[in-house]
Amino acid sequence: MLRGTHASPPEIAALNAYLITVSDHGMNASTFAGRVVASTAADLFMTVTAAYCALSGPLHGGAPEPVLDMLDAIGAEDRIEDWIDAALARGDRLMGFGHRIYRVRDPRADVLKAAVEKLHTKNKDLGLATRVEAYARQALASHKPDRKLDTNVEFFTAILLDALKIPRQAFTPVFAAGRTAGWTAHGIEQQRTGRLLRPDAAYAGKIPEKF
Repeated sequence: MLRGTHASPPEIAALNAYLITVSDHGMNASTFAGRVVASTAADLFMTVTAAYCALSGPLHGGAPEPVLDMLDAIGAEDRIEDWIDAALARGDRLMGFGHRIYRVRDPRADVLKAAVEKLHTKNKDLGLATRVEAYARQALASHKPDRKLDTNVEFFTAILLDALKIPRQAFTPVFAAGRTAGWTAHGIEQQRTGRLLRPDAAYAGKIPEKF
């Protein structure tokens, strides 16, 4: 649809690997949003829509595009060290590294890297990306020894989707297509419990002396 040509078997396999890899991943922001809506006995369309809305914020599901922006900015292998060192000195975040859950290398990153390698493509220079990853891991370990920041799924997601010639602005919708399987499963499971999700809230502010 995007290119007007049929995808090759390796391209189909690569996209399938991505969609399967991102189909579910615990109680993340979008999945939790979907489960809250499902718990009201809303239908699955509304459940998935609520989950999708959680992707509109930049802190969940939107990291692949900035990974490519970072690689574009680096541009060449002889600029890797200086660029990363300068970024860390400024306190910038290196896109594609660190995760709220994992304190080790995100296992999904290796799955997607293998899928990219099978494409036999030099689009967005996998060699450059691999060297950026290697130096970034080393620099992060040195710059932030108290925090374990390793490669996450978004790093090789960016390389894979770009190699498939999917436009950057379509990255989040493609992610949502894969995650819909997980959102739907969570929604069905939540509806089967028949219980409304309503977390308690504790007031932590000052108590007024006068009302």
